Amino acid sequence: MCLKDHEIVELFFERSEQAITELILKYGATIRNVASNILGNAQDIEECTNDTYLQVWNRIPPTNPTFLGAYVCRVARNVSLKRYYMNTAAKRNSHYDVALQELEATIPALSTVESDYDAKELTQYLNRFLQSLRREDRYLFLRRYWFGDSVQLIARNLNISAHTASVRLFRLRQKLQNYLQKEGMIQ
Repeated sequence: MCLKDHEIVELFFERSEQAITELILKYGATIRNVASNILGNAQDIEECTNDTYLQVWNRIPPTNPTFLGAYVCRVARNVSLKRYYMNTAAKRNSHYDVALQELEATIPALSTVESDYDAKELTQYLNRFLQSLRREDRYLFLRRYWFGDSVQLIARNLNISAHTASVRLFRLRQKLQNYLQKEGMIQ
């Protein structure tokens, strides 16, 4: 039986190696899935999974995450994206690039000096936008653009056709674009 998140975090604070074991039991498959959706290469997935465990070990303490699952997914995603960008610096058109390109026309590029501030502000707008969505639409959007799941996998999980999922994603991107325009984030 898996421990609760707060119990696993307590093990990290005690510096017990059991914390890693419990983290693997509870979130190992999820971490591998996040890395797999971004990378696709078995060796890179394994390395990023292990790097995620190491980073979580090094960050807890002092960090005390309220939602351990979300925290480790974010760490796994960041580790995997770093590897992804390193691996694909000279080449493009992987499955993950396709998901990112879908959002490219919707979310403004942040390449100015003020980009840190703009990124934080954009994050707040995105969070508000996501909170305004129905649960199923939020799931669809996050699985595609945060976790990098394929449209086919998302459609299967929602028990809808891939075409229906694609159309809904398109409409969600349009809705996001309209929301960001209304809020003055984009012209």
